[in-house]
Amino acid sequence: MSGFATHRQRVHDTGLSVRARHASLRTCVVMFAPYGFRATYHHLCRSAEVPARLEADPEALVRAVEELQTARALWLGDEAAYIARRRREKAAGRRSTRADGSWRDAGRGSGGSLVYCPDPGFHPTDPLPVVVERVLGSRIVPGAVERCRACVGENGVVRWFDGREVYELCRVCGVALDSCEAEPDPVVLRERQERWAGIWKRAL
Repeated sequence: MSGFATHRQRVHDTGLSVRARHASLRTCVVMFAPYGFRATYHHLCRSAEVPARLEADPEALVRAVEELQTARALWLGDEAAYIARRRREKAAGRRSTRADGSWRDAGRGSGGSLVYCPDPGFHPTDPLPVVVERVLGSRIVPGAVERCRACVGENGVVRWFDGREVYELCRVCGVALDSCEAEPDPVVLRERQERWAGIWKRAL
């Protein structure tokens, strides 16, 4: 499978059909989705104003992939710094990691997301690089009032059911703070899938 950089170049390639360029944007989102694939895709379509009829504004795809690329560069920098630190720690004899309050302590979200937003239409509204930088720099202090890493607020929660799991979401930005399995509901599952189909076609 080609890498992120290759698909990013294809999004820029005006010699390709707009559908092929959109498919490459989708692949880039598969490879780096800070909110999970669906919410990240919806955010980029809103932020870059990707139209339902792609031919109306092909450059919107470029705006979307460049916002994603800027956020990804921040994440890659953080990953490189973390790997370098772990190498130094291992060389000093410290084999296990120590909790430091960073986003890594909570574990990665669904699909490797930094902060998972299960409702594809409810996610942070700030530019993706702003939120990614905020999450990467966040530190949770044990015993302190827990804040949402994405919007750093004490906002309370709302409950959201995807048809299989019940999530507690940040009331302001939609980031999942907790979840638990629930009895599957085929009606809700169908409604969620229909809503996603509308988002995918940029109709919502």
